Amino acid sequence: MENDILLFILVGFAAQMIDGALGMAYGVSASTFLLSMGVPPAAASASVHIAEVFTTGVSGFSHFKLGNIDKVLVKKLAIPGVLGGIVGAYILSSIDSNVIKPFVSAYLLIMGVRILWKVLCRQAHAEEKEVKHMGLLALAGGFFDAIGGGGWGPIVTTTLIANGKNPRKTIGSVNLTEFFVTFAEAVTFITLIGLVNVSVILGLIIGGVIAAPLGAFLTRRVPAPAMMTIVGLLISFLSVRTIVEALV
Repeated sequence: MENDILLFILVGFAAQMIDGALGMAYGVSASTFLLSMGVPPAAASASVHIAEVFTTGVSGFSHFKLGNIDKVLVKKLAIPGVLGGIVGAYILSSIDSNVIKPFVSAYLLIMGVRILWKVLCRQAHAEEKEVKHMGLLALAGGFFDAIGGGGWGPIVTTTLIANGKNPRKTIGSVNLTEFFVTFAEAVTFITLIGLVNVSVILGLIIGGVIAAPLGAFLTRRVPAPAMMTIVGLLISFLSVRTIVEALV
């Protein structure tokens, strides 16, 4: 694995292109791939989130410069998202990897199916509704993001857009907020388990930083359904394979 940095650069690039364009699925995509390669859940999530400190920073700044940010939304999501991420990282780091791996993969499978479901049930002109308990939404998003190595975007972005929030502003704001959530998770993981899988982290950082500005640009240009379908199918397939391997 240490010699596969080019592969991880490509993974980081692809995952960040998806995340920047859709506001979701960087962590889910990268973590699913790492788990399928045999990386323990805590190490996989730690690697993804350490890399995401850099990628979400570039992505959030790009969205800010392009005017894709709702400052009020960022303020509502940031603090509960950070708290949820810290708690999730602490719990994941305290559980045996062989025990938690099938459950994390099952969660990622649910995320993959959720992405596919959003494609099938998407509404072209949804009426905006008030999102109640936004703090709890962010808390859950941060918690499951740390537990599964990803999930902030699939949980928070999809919920907000499903309630009619402006997609461009929502994607940009969730991406910017993710920087703060990811930073807190990364610090927690490093404190508890140390710096692991350096080549994986470097590959994800390099690929993700290259792709981040392009992903922000694609938010305005590329239709989402086809990309979401591919991502949902890939995540679901890899998660099922990991579950089967863990149980047999």
